[in-house]
Amino acid sequence: MMNVELSPSMMCANFANLEMEVKMLEESGIDSFHIDVMDGQFVDNFGMGYQDTKFICGATRLPVEAHLMINNPRYYLHILFDLGLEVIYIHPESDKDPATTLEAIRIKGIEAGIAINPGTSIENVYELLNIAKRVMVLGVNPGHAGRDFAPYVGDKTERLLALREKFGFEVYWDGAATKERILQYSKLGVKGFVLGTAVLFDKEGSYADIVRDLKNDLSNSIRQK
Repeated sequence: MMNVELSPSMMCANFANLEMEVKMLEESGIDSFHIDVMDGQFVDNFGMGYQDTKFICGATRLPVEAHLMINNPRYYLHILFDLGLEVIYIHPESDKDPATTLEAIRIKGIEAGIAINPGTSIENVYELLNIAKRVMVLGVNPGHAGRDFAPYVGDKTERLLALREKFGFEVYWDGAATKERILQYSKLGVKGFVLGTAVLFDKEGSYADIVRDLKNDLSNSIRQK
């Protein structure tokens, strides 16, 4: 049975007590932590930066991944490389030479990924599929939690899944990841999902209850495949 990876979007966490949030999420059974770094230029929001990333990496033994929603990400890699990140995603549109940036990430022993906005076509990133080990499909326009789902992303996800074996990458999903979409696209082969306000944060019940119920539903869904 495929293990579906669940990663909370830490931009949605309660920053009044971030240490406690990390502990409760870790104990809930999630698989990794997802950090959105935003510079206020590539997206219309400022977000988690170096200090947040360093703190979370030091507060957990679970893998931590960074999603860089910033212009010219290569300029900032040197301050991220030593924090203990296991995955770094970049947006190809934000970099003049994304292939070189991905290679720089890979050389450091960090898994290199690309994030694809709803309006970015597969054709625009096709050659990068030779380098990236992860392709994260964004179900919403990035920058803010709770934005509306872009329904045409479903077709793009299915076309990317058909390319996995040829290029050797895994497909992940971020944005508007409702329980229904997680169940639907995990059956098709999406490896992991970033959990935000659509399913995990600002909900009734504890993180542990929500994650347990989601994992049970995933197990039942995959068995019925």
